[in-house]
Amino acid sequence: MIYQSQKMRLKSIRVIERTSMNDILVCQDLNASEESLYTTLVIYDHELVKKILTIYDRSEYAKEKSCIDSFSDQGAFVLVYPYYKERSLQKFYMGTTYTLDECEEVCINTLLACIAAEIPYPILYLILEQKQLHLAKNHNVYLGYTINLENLDVKKTERDCAVQCAKILRELLEPKAAQKAISYQLLDKKIAKKSYHRFTELYKDVRIASATKNKNGLWAKCKAWFYRNRDSLFGILFWICVLLVLIVIVSFVTQAIWGDIPWLRLFFNGFKEIGTESLLQ
Repeated sequence: MIYQSQKMRLKSIRVIERTSMNDILVCQDLNASEESLYTTLVIYDHELVKKILTIYDRSEYAKEKSCIDSFSDQGAFVLVYPYYKERSLQKFYMGTTYTLDECEEVCINTLLACIAAEIPYPILYLILEQKQLHLAKNHNVYLGYTINLENLDVKKTERDCAVQCAKILRELLEPKAAQKAISYQLLDKKIAKKSYHRFTELYKDVRIASATKNKNGLWAKCKAWFYRNRDSLFGILFWICVLLVLIVIVSFVTQAIWGDIPWLRLFFNGFKEIGTESLLQ
């Protein structure tokens, strides 16, 4: 099968998957001087095509940033993405044999891949949900586009993607849970509270909690403890501030009604007289 656009002539050389909504192919561009391969999604469902166009129209990222080409041909809508050699993170990640440093490095690289990808969030969510993440030999991580579009949801946001990514990172760090890895504990705690809204928040937590040479220092331990418990600490500070505001309001009201603040007499009257001598003389 050959799919023709104004700039590409794509020949299918391998079928990765055929689904009810789209075919996932690896295609070669016959117009290219060198052998160039692309991940090609061929969509036959017209409602799904409308969703795709709506997502790209609403996205802050231009379609050209991630999608090499898109066109209609032979009654189908074709999306062309880069093709990368499959090296599934699930299969090539060796969390049980990696050190904690190496595990956290892979987590950080996974986040960087998501942050750098200029992909609309509904599509990025599918990539994460279907774990289309690939691990290079140097521990870099890159995204794949061999996705089933059946469950595409135009309402997915960065928060949905960040939460989904956090779950993947927690899974990567789970082999180090017995070591009481701070990064694992922090992710587990904040995922339970659904605290993540942006990738930058997730990146900051993993980066700060990641294993370093100085992690055993007192200051680093204090900093790590603060980041693990900062939600609770901010909650306590909030209620302290509320209490102080109430004290100020009550003091103002009593001053306005009685001309003084009764509870201050505990401090003031106690010094009016020392022994048998009055300080008011």
